[in-house]
Amino acid sequence: MSPRATVAIALCALGLAGPAQAKTAPAADTTAVGAIRSEARAVAPLARAPLTRAFLRATDALPHVATRAVYRDSARTRAWTEAEANALPDTLRARLVRRDLDETFYYTTRYGSPLAYMRPLEILSEHGVTSVDGKRILDFGYGTVGHLRLLASLGADMVGVEVDPLLRALYSAPGDQGAIARARQPGVPLQKGTGHLELVDGRWPADAAARAAVGDRYDVVMSKNTLKNGYIHPARAADPRTLIDLGVSDSAYVAELARIVKPGGFVLIYNLSPAPSKPEEPYKPWSDGRCPFARPVWEAAGFEVLEFDRTDDEAARAMAHALGWDSGEHPMDLTNDLFSHYTLARRR
Repeated sequence: MSPRATVAIALCALGLAGPAQAKTAPAADTTAVGAIRSEARAVAPLARAPLTRAFLRATDALPHVATRAVYRDSARTRAWTEAEANALPDTLRARLVRRDLDETFYYTTRYGSPLAYMRPLEILSEHGVTSVDGKRILDFGYGTVGHLRLLASLGADMVGVEVDPLLRALYSAPGDQGAIARARQPGVPLQKGTGHLELVDGRWPADAAARAAVGDRYDVVMSKNTLKNGYIHPARAADPRTLIDLGVSDSAYVAELARIVKPGGFVLIYNLSPAPSKPEEPYKPWSDGRCPFARPVWEAAGFEVLEFDRTDDEAARAMAHALGWDSGEHPMDLTNDLFSHYTLARRR
């Protein structure tokens, strides 16, 4: 996660005459939204594509969010909003654990800045996705809502799917989903209409309800830091809680991607990973960011594989440096402990 912005107060020089002899610059915005906007300015020089620049500028339209309560069971398998928890029997509600989640958690959860999606957007732009206005986009394993809301504010019809029950409860307040007002872009007339954001809770495509809710006819399906080879095909024994069970075979999963993507549409898997585990170390499934699905599986499902396990280390590290991942209390060794792979396929 990126370090939070610090408060800085700048004093102007005293005037020689007039009723206002001293002026004070406004204090820095130390909220989570303020931090994201500062990050957008920091990474802006790296944004080459107009789509990515619009994505970063859209941070100006992110709304502030009040702290909200979420309740969980001790096993962390279920979650309730405060209203849902209050409706439960007293004996059940008394066993729940309350968490007060602030604006920082709302926009970053456990996964850091939503602006790390700038790299997937740059890659998509290089292959002809120059705008998301009117596009239908699915994010598998979205993790946090910030990037989805930013893309919806650019006119996209965004759908995110997740299995974490906490996120269903967290993003259940009015305004979290549904119509999303467009973000104003400097020098560009404000477009009519709105974007849209919908979040689906469940294991897609194994769960029938999630499969029905996700639907089809997507222009783009993307997934960042979820579809990793280590999570799905671990090379060594690992804690089952760190693995991902798709509920279907590789070929069935990719066939479902082919079913929901329009002809000519894209699937992009983008992963950031630490250094691979050493033989003497416990296995870290998240360190193997290669694509979990073999090239022939993609081709058999009707995809043209444009890039397969292409490295993006240099660009990922430049982005991470701009976002401050190599500073603060727990700095990352970007050269030796940050690697990136992506796979891009197009539906024939």
